[in-house]
Amino acid sequence: MQSRPHRSARPARGGHQSLWLYGHHAVLAALANPDRRIERILAMKDVAERHATELQARKDIKTEIMSRDAMTERLPGGAVHQGLAVLAAPLEDAVLEDVLARCADHALVLALDQVTDPHNVGAILRSAAAFGAAGVIVTERHAPSDTGVLAKAASGALELVPLVRAVNLVRALEQLKEAGFWSYGLDEKGDAPIGTLDFAGRVVVVLGAEGEGLRRLTAEKCDRLVTIPTTQALGALNVSNAAAIASYEWARRKKAAAG
Repeated sequence: MQSRPHRSARPARGGHQSLWLYGHHAVLAALANPDRRIERILAMKDVAERHATELQARKDIKTEIMSRDAMTERLPGGAVHQGLAVLAAPLEDAVLEDVLARCADHALVLALDQVTDPHNVGAILRSAAAFGAAGVIVTERHAPSDTGVLAKAASGALELVPLVRAVNLVRALEQLKEAGFWSYGLDEKGDAPIGTLDFAGRVVVVLGAEGEGLRRLTAEKCDRLVTIPTTQALGALNVSNAAAIASYEWARRKKAAAG
């Protein structure tokens, strides 16, 4: 495995252009993240007063007080800003070594095979943070950038969970296997319900794209294909729902194993 690059040598995720983050959870998490460079802060008066302590933590930046309509006009179309937004530099890329550094003997990683919807990726990051996953891996191509939409869906988890963009997902799975991970691919053709697994040790759960599922080479790289049983009325779950169930199941088994 390649050595971990020095932080200053890492590229920024999604290029070098600053982006607007909005919504209470996404913005407050960004303000609390020492690795996130903040350039501007916009807030409605009542929201600024409510979160004065968090805003004052960035003493070098004066909060710009605006009306709701002025903020809506200033931000990207459709932004549900809740009266709070920041212009921020993109985070530096995480690498697989960052994820492995967070992994104990019992660890979970989520790997996404060309999942393109930023709402889904954001929701998956939120589940990863909620249930203690060590990181999320996406494909470098056919995956969303770190937009405000993704950050709001992640509800602050974008600042907490390493998001690795893998040039080759199959190779990333091979590296995880070398590090002691057992890979489970979620697939309708799986031979075992997810509830029957023990999820012991280091686990990577691999989820496919919306509608298309896992690609053939990705599925072949998994040690086992598993299913989440559903009723016939609805044969498949949204990928973010599936990730939440898998993450919960892993966390439940981890707690049971700990006694």
